[in-house]
Amino acid sequence: MNRSGSILVALTCLALGAAAASAQDKYPVKPVKMLVPYAPGGATDIVARIVGEQMRQSLGQSFVVENKPGAFGIIAIEEMARARPDGYTLMIGNVSTNAITPVLFKSKFSIDYEKDVVPLARIADLPSFFLITSANFPPKALPEFIDYARRNPGKVRYAHPGNGSFPHLDMEVLAKKEGLDLVNIPVKAGPPGYINDLVKGDVHAATINVATAAAMVKSGQLRAVAVNSEQRLPDYPDVPNMAELGHPDLMTLLWAGLFAPAATPKDTLETLHKAILKGLESEQVRGAYAKQMIRPHPTTSLAEARTWSADEIAKWRRVTADIKIDLTE
Repeated sequence: MNRSGSILVALTCLALGAAAASAQDKYPVKPVKMLVPYAPGGATDIVARIVGEQMRQSLGQSFVVENKPGAFGIIAIEEMARARPDGYTLMIGNVSTNAITPVLFKSKFSIDYEKDVVPLARIADLPSFFLITSANFPPKALPEFIDYARRNPGKVRYAHPGNGSFPHLDMEVLAKKEGLDLVNIPVKAGPPGYINDLVKGDVHAATINVATAAAMVKSGQLRAVAVNSEQRLPDYPDVPNMAELGHPDLMTLLWAGLFAPAATPKDTLETLHKAILKGLESEQVRGAYAKQMIRPHPTTSLAEARTWSADEIAKWRRVTADIKIDLTE
């Protein structure tokens, strides 16, 4: 082979090698793990599976949900934060695990949450009802509930998923604002563990996401006296929102978000963020969300996601500093 031929072969090999390297470096090249800090079947898990399927279609790799419940979300958060920061271990969390837990349970972490975790995007909002039991309980509206509780101190019981959860904090904010003495009943199993207690009247009130409570509200087994959406829900036009009732800052809107290890390369984060935005605009995701009464609420950039997450944590620092919470169960 002459010299020009050797050069041509060498250049061809270099070009093929560069193309192969480019293909290998194009994220993602293998399945991506998405940790969910709850058992299967809950609202955050549902969001993860809907979004994961759309990400698979957009990026060509499986997004595999792994459920890692426990310790207020710390188990899932720390596994994700300690993982290799290459975009192959992510987490879908919510307001409880990724805004309240880093504030209330900071001492339980072996990582620095705000330095070791980066938000990718807000991906969903899930409105909740303020529910009261229909079983031998006179109030039929939120003002009536407040008045009844004020006249019956220490007798009105409310259920929530655990001390330090946002439904617990929301009720304590209401109690402080209105001068109520409510009995708090923590149930670690969450709404599936206490919704039947609410139906039977063993507890009198709870805040539960609309999708979970819908059937029992429609059947009349539970009374929805308020919803925490900005407007009344089309399917429940008779249920006022909290602002109409004079409590615009009461009841936390349950959000879900996607998070990654803080050292993940920016181009990988950008790839994921663009795929999320594309997915949340798709008819498939919007249709699946609508069936669960979930609303897409994407942050428009990585910078906006960081600001949103920081604002959420700052908000809960203010709330928890304002009310004294017993975290023993």
